[in-house]
Amino acid sequence: MRRASLTQFLIERQRAGRINADLRLLIETIARACKAISTRVNKGSLGGGHGSAGSENVQGEIQKNLDVMSNEILLEANEWGGNLAALVSEEMEDVKPTPTHYPRGEYLLLFDPLDGSSNIDVNISVGTIFSVLRCPKGVEPDEKVFLQPGRNQVAAGFAVYGPTTQLVITVGDGAYGFTLDRETFTFVLTQERIKIPEDTAEFAINTSNMRRWEPPVKRYIDECLAGKDGPRGKDFNMRWVASMVADVYRVLSRGGIFMYPRDSKNKDGRLRLMYEANPMAFIVEQAGGAATDGRNRILDIQPHKLHQRIAVVLGSKNEVDRVTSYHANS
Repeated sequence: MRRASLTQFLIERQRAGRINADLRLLIETIARACKAISTRVNKGSLGGGHGSAGSENVQGEIQKNLDVMSNEILLEANEWGGNLAALVSEEMEDVKPTPTHYPRGEYLLLFDPLDGSSNIDVNISVGTIFSVLRCPKGVEPDEKVFLQPGRNQVAAGFAVYGPTTQLVITVGDGAYGFTLDRETFTFVLTQERIKIPEDTAEFAINTSNMRRWEPPVKRYIDECLAGKDGPRGKDFNMRWVASMVADVYRVLSRGGIFMYPRDSKNKDGRLRLMYEANPMAFIVEQAGGAATDGRNRILDIQPHKLHQRIAVVLGSKNEVDRVTSYHANS
């Protein structure tokens, strides 16, 4: 049986009334941009992507050349299509409204153009994360219109640029995975209705931060490390890529829990609510998993600024619930 392409998949969703034509075209535009970024990533040093760009982003982080390239690819692909009212990137300080000489659409796009870019020079998987919100009618698209809780997302997705280029998306009716066919340069549906197992024996966390963790996190990890002889009665494996896209893709593929908790150094958390936590939480929940900041459901959190940071605990539902209960009882 012939597999559906991303375009065919989206047209079916449009015919079913799940999405409209503008949202379909927006997702297709983002996917095309991801293909272009994938090509740049694959070229590595041959395409000038390695090394520092000699600049800092709004977060005060040193940008890689591919950070800048990826951001420009997404900006240029999306500003003229007529689907967007405005967009904003993790790499930019301010909102970028659609230029006045282009049609203005009804959607808002948020993206992390190259997640995990610190891994580029050592040839570890990186990726792109995006989130789509609806712009309130009759409202000028400024920063305030973006400050919507994650439950308002109408679509979200991420690409992983690894041994194969994978695209995972949701429009609110499950999570679906696509693989880039290098011969036809087409995203092809390869994972239908992804389901994360409720239980797992695998966790992902940066243990070098252990000395800074809050007691509930340390309790959970200590129990995992105690293995069969500990209170959990089973052995756990640790996996940590340090690219959120790669770690979350693994969770979607075979279960697990991914944790980037708040600690004494990052008191609010490390990851960005709007560009990383919200879209990933939406996808994970659509795949039957759970996502909290250790205490609250991520998708219910009201943002108060564009570049807000947050703690993230997501993945297999029963493990996320356990970590959340440890925080509630601490």
